[in-house]
Amino acid sequence: MQAWQVHENGEPGEVMRLAEVERPVPGDGQVLLRVRAANVNFPDTLLCRGQYQVRPPLPFTPGVEVCAETEDGRRVIATPALPYGGFAEYAVADARALLPAPGSLDDAEAAALHIGYQTGWFGLHRRAHLEAGETLLVHAAAGGVGSAAVQLGKAAGATVIGVVGGADKVAVARELGCDAVVDRRAEDVVAAVKEATGGRGADVVYDPVGGEAYAQSAKLVAFEGRIVVVGFASGTIPNPGLNHALVKNYSILGLHWGLYAAKDPGLVLHCHERLTELAARGAVKPLVSERVPLEEAAAAVQRVADGVTTGRIAVQLENGAAA
Repeated sequence: MQAWQVHENGEPGEVMRLAEVERPVPGDGQVLLRVRAANVNFPDTLLCRGQYQVRPPLPFTPGVEVCAETEDGRRVIATPALPYGGFAEYAVADARALLPAPGSLDDAEAAALHIGYQTGWFGLHRRAHLEAGETLLVHAAAGGVGSAAVQLGKAAGATVIGVVGGADKVAVARELGCDAVVDRRAEDVVAAVKEATGGRGADVVYDPVGGEAYAQSAKLVAFEGRIVVVGFASGTIPNPGLNHALVKNYSILGLHWGLYAAKDPGLVLHCHERLTELAARGAVKPLVSERVPLEEAAAAVQRVADGVTTGRIAVQLENGAAA
């Protein structure tokens, strides 16, 4: 079979190599999957660079999110078990972690209704307890993680403010349903959010960026607001001033979605059922901005690493039809 492999750490476009390799053999409790679509996630770029919290042995195949077919013909979504990731014709996954692919979505969309949306649902509902009528601010609102949070926020009845970088991403954020959009390259983010909220600020801030975005979050979060720390796409991990959190009465909430699979897998299934319901009624629909063949996977991962994409890029191995 064909699979992309990383033999040394570095930039995805330089270290990913397409090769003919043996089909992987599942271990105990695992299943072999025929990949239909694999979406590119920011963790794929970190895996290539050797900067992710999980460091599979070299060589490995990246690709942490797939829609695939089991040997008995079920269409499922899964997080492959590294080193046999999704940028390949076949992958391996833990049998207990398979989720049914929603019939309302095509393969690329179904794969995308997994990590980003699960992270958004747990972050907004389980951690921040977002309520209807509250104001949600989403950093990187046009990206794969941010776009999911925008849609979930709207589905929950929140007023959503998106922060993006560039006019093209402003248009994408508006199409996703943001009530207001701030271009961080052209505007003062803190001032713009304060103006949009009548000086009150955002009740919930969803931050997959870190760095300067977090510094802005601390300035614009409302009284008794919640900042959900999801990741550090900027490459800079902030050092929050806890004295500031104390005097302003806001909460800093960490979210590592992967822990739920180990600590409380039943919640992951519950979340998937809620997401499937939302997708069936059209309340959420993953933004798949580009679909590329397997041969172009490395270039796609590099574009995500460079921060020039919107939504998700899907590596498509089948025709992509919904069930």
